[in-house]
Amino acid sequence: MALLSIILLFGVIGLIGCGTSTTSQPSEKTDQGQAADQNAEQTTAEDKTYVVVTNAEFPPFEMTLPSGEIVGFDIDLMNAIAEASGIKIKIQHTGWEAMLKAVENGNADIGASGITIRDDRKEMYDFTDPYFEATQLILLPEGSNISSAKDLEGKNVGFQSGTTGETAAQNIFGKDYKGLKGYADLPTAVNDLFTGRIAAVIGDNAVVAEFVKQNPDKKLQLVKDEAFEKEYYGFIVKKGNQELLSKLQDGLKKIKENGTYQEIYNKYFAE
Repeated sequence: MALLSIILLFGVIGLIGCGTSTTSQPSEKTDQGQAADQNAEQTTAEDKTYVVVTNAEFPPFEMTLPSGEIVGFDIDLMNAIAEASGIKIKIQHTGWEAMLKAVENGNADIGASGITIRDDRKEMYDFTDPYFEATQLILLPEGSNISSAKDLEGKNVGFQSGTTGETAAQNIFGKDYKGLKGYADLPTAVNDLFTGRIAAVIGDNAVVAEFVKQNPDKKLQLVKDEAFEKEYYGFIVKKGNQELLSKLQDGLKKIKENGTYQEIYNKYFAE
C-alpha cells in the first residue's frame, strides 16, 4: 500500500510538471508574436512613402513638362529634403485649392507650392521654417503708364484666387471693388492679360518674372509697389503632425548647411 502511494505521488508530480510546461509555451509564442508585430510596424514606418501634393502651374516653383514630369524649385527642394532626412516621397499635381484641402483632410502628407506662411493658414496647417522670401509684383503690357497699384483704379486686375495676390489686391482696392478678377491658376490670368480682358496681373515676384522671361514676344513689364509686403514660403503638413514636420525641418536644415539649397536656388534664380 505504501509502495502504491509513492507511485501515485510521483504520477501526480509528473502531471503537474507536464501541465506547467504546456502552459508556458503559449506565453513564449505570444512574446514572439508581439516582437514580430513590432518589427512589422517598424518596417511599415520605414517603407512609408509620403504623398507631396502641389499646383504644378506655378513656374519656376513647380511646372509640368510635356512628358508629364513635375519639376521646379520646390520639387528639387523636396527631393533634396527627402534624401537628407531619409524619407521617401512621391509628387502629385492637384491644383491649388485641392492641394490645401488634401493636406488639411489628411488625404496627402505634404503641400509644396510656394505657400506663403500666414497666421490664418497656421490655424489649419503646420509650416516648416521659411525657405524663400517673396513679394508681389504687377505684371503689365510694356509701355503701360502704370507706376503703382493705385494707378490701376478703375481697371480690371487679375490674380490667382486664394493666394496672397488676391489679398494684396483686396487690401489696395477693397474687397468690393468690381474690377477684381480671380482665377483658378496664374497662367489663365496671364492669358487674359495677353488678350486684353484685364489690365494687369498681381502675383508673386519670381512667378510673374518667369512669365516675362518665357514670353519675350509678348513684351511685358513688371512694376514694384512698396505697398506690397514681404512674404515667406514654407512647406505644410496636417495640423499636429509633428513627427513628419520634424523630418522636414531636419532635412531643410541639412540642405541649407551643406550647400545643396544654394545650388538649387542658383539653378532657378541666379542672375
